[in-house]
Amino acid sequence: MRVLRTPGERFTDLPGFAYPPRFVDVGDDLRMAYVTDGPADGEPVLLLHGEPSWSFLYRKVMPVLAAAGLRAIAPDLIGFGRSDKPADITDHTYARHVAWVYAAVRALDLSAVTMVGQDWGGLIGLRLVAEHPRLFARAVAANTGLPTGAQQMPEVWLRFRDTVRAAPALDVARLVQSGCRTELAPEVLAAYDAPFPDETFKAGPRAMPGLVPTSLDDPASAANIAAWQRLSTLDIPFLVAFSDGDPITAAAAPVLREVVPGAAGVAHPTIAGAGHFLQEDAGEQLAEAILAFVADHPR
Repeated sequence: MRVLRTPGERFTDLPGFAYPPRFVDVGDDLRMAYVTDGPADGEPVLLLHGEPSWSFLYRKVMPVLAAAGLRAIAPDLIGFGRSDKPADITDHTYARHVAWVYAAVRALDLSAVTMVGQDWGGLIGLRLVAEHPRLFARAVAANTGLPTGAQQMPEVWLRFRDTVRAAPALDVARLVQSGCRTELAPEVLAAYDAPFPDETFKAGPRAMPGLVPTSLDDPASAANIAAWQRLSTLDIPFLVAFSDGDPITAAAAPVLREVVPGAAGVAHPTIAGAGHFLQEDAGEQLAEAILAFVADHPR
């Protein structure tokens, strides 16, 4: 596996994100980056980002959780942020990304975790909750889902997948902006571009849309079907916190609320005025919803 590592100087002067990076080995000779905020003995909240963002996405969420005494932990998926970047698209598989995040959770010795997953963070995080439920105290799904290939994907997502496949140069900052309702400042857009000095670093963002199961013969279909079966029996507290403006994942919210037993009796908020990247549009509101959920469902 040919691996690239973004130079550290690309990440200087990040707006509102002064957290020093930390690193953990996740196998395959790969190093995963993460940042953390809050007391070391606080209940861990694992904040998983998606495509094509990185832990910078959670800069409005982390300080709110930390101020309430929780330990916010935001990793960069392999291929994103300050994590190592396998240079070939074929190096990225759904199973590998699940295994890499699981390896990070184990290396950090986390337990009684509250998993927060948005976009691909949920596709990975929901698999982890299903496959390793004893590690998790709670789960939060935010603008995400767990496709098996049996569902028809939204037309807007199919257009996004085709754009990523065909674009000779992938404009990561523009993709993030297209999923926000608010206009992002130039320095924020630059922060989303920072992990990718040139096109050779973008195998992760290029690969991810193609890893979403769109048919039942997809390599990840069977594992996701099994994950749904396990989720349908789990009674750990489960929060569905979707925005009111995401055409990509909106249809998944009622399914999660109905299928996962731990979602019953939970007050599921709708994050108003936010698009797909609700952490950008309403990060503090999402954080407050997480805090209320944790308080209502103590370990």
